[in-house]
Amino acid sequence: MADQSTKENNKEDAVGSAQQNGEGISRRRLLGTAGATGLALGAAGGATGYAVGSDGDSGSSSGASGSSPALASVGADMAMFHGKHQPGITEGLQASGHLIAFDLAAGAGRTEAAALLRRWSDTAQRLMAGEAAAHDDTDVARDAGPSSLTVTFGFGYGFFARTGLEKQRPVALDPLPEFSSDHLDKARSNGDLWVQIGANDALVAFHALRAIQKDAGSAARVRWQMNGFNRSPGATAQPMTARNLMGQMDGTRNPKPSEADFDKRIFVPASGEPSWMANGSYAVVRRIRMLLDDWEQLSVKQQEDVVGRKKSNGAPLSGGSETTAMDLEKVDANGDLVVPINAHSRITRPDENGGAAILRRPFSFHDGIGADGTPDAGLLFVCWQADPLRGFVPVQRKLDRGDALSKFIRHESSGLFAVPGGAGEGEYVGQRLLEG
Repeated sequence: MADQSTKENNKEDAVGSAQQNGEGISRRRLLGTAGATGLALGAAGGATGYAVGSDGDSGSSSGASGSSPALASVGADMAMFHGKHQPGITEGLQASGHLIAFDLAAGAGRTEAAALLRRWSDTAQRLMAGEAAAHDDTDVARDAGPSSLTVTFGFGYGFFARTGLEKQRPVALDPLPEFSSDHLDKARSNGDLWVQIGANDALVAFHALRAIQKDAGSAARVRWQMNGFNRSPGATAQPMTARNLMGQMDGTRNPKPSEADFDKRIFVPASGEPSWMANGSYAVVRRIRMLLDDWEQLSVKQQEDVVGRKKSNGAPLSGGSETTAMDLEKVDANGDLVVPINAHSRITRPDENGGAAILRRPFSFHDGIGADGTPDAGLLFVCWQADPLRGFVPVQRKLDRGDALSKFIRHESSGLFAVPGGAGEGEYVGQRLLEG
């Protein structure tokens, strides 16, 4: 990234040259220009965007030259729609997100579902590239680039009966067991279809949400929808593990793609069953309300004992840095365990759960303050695994039996969705299921 500024300037020069020649710059054309000038790849796997409207009107200018500035790096980053896996799984956390579930409308079946997934896939591909929707674009994202937008699609348990595809329903999609700490609202749980939207710009994310909702047409109706957020890129001096609304670092021990067994833990193998789920994953979605008034009554030391890690830097209470392995046997001068036996981070360790591992990719949420002054806030928990019965379920069962954090959280909704592998060029997501 050492020559990032030079490449940004090249892109700016290309834009300015086109304007001087009196050429209107369409969104698609500027995207092509960005690629031609070799703009450095962003963290999300690409860098492209448009800095002026399709009618050629420029945005605010800066710099001595007075020409339109190159698109900021946050807006320029682009995730790929086509690929082995769907987007929105291995990418980093995004600043803004929406989760939305649909139920197929009465009378809608396999044919209507296939047409819907085809529309959704086309829209996702366009918007992720920074282009307008094919029809009735709202212009909400007109001035922005892709902003790392990802759109991910999944199927719920009920989808298969509604489409006559029960024989293709994966065993891994069987309903999750009940947990004693659950206080689930059925109206905000499950669903036939699930869509996850994330971007590093709130307007770009909302633009995608609105487009997906409109594309549903008469084929499906919204069952529930939730909005979330994370820290914006560049808000900290260097990239770091995100904090949740309790102020704790969240996701320290997430499995990493560089680990040898990452794909085995997170993705269904290419030879797996059913075949249409090859290279896919399973998403567990939970709305977890944080009882912040109670939590904030604790001292920092008490909060750290609940979690098992330092609040300041995420290091385990047994010592070291955030990435230091936790010493579960270490005791203090009184002979007490330094990391309490019921500390959240002790209970969730893979080596304490038969190797069970999940990839956490959550959003925080805040849906207002009640009449009693209590904030409706917490975590839109989304985790990914190759098999929820070996990933989420054993960890949650253990948490259910004695997690110190359970007194300060409440699971209010839940869903489990089969997320097929990525669409190839010319394919739509789920095509191998719906046309197999």
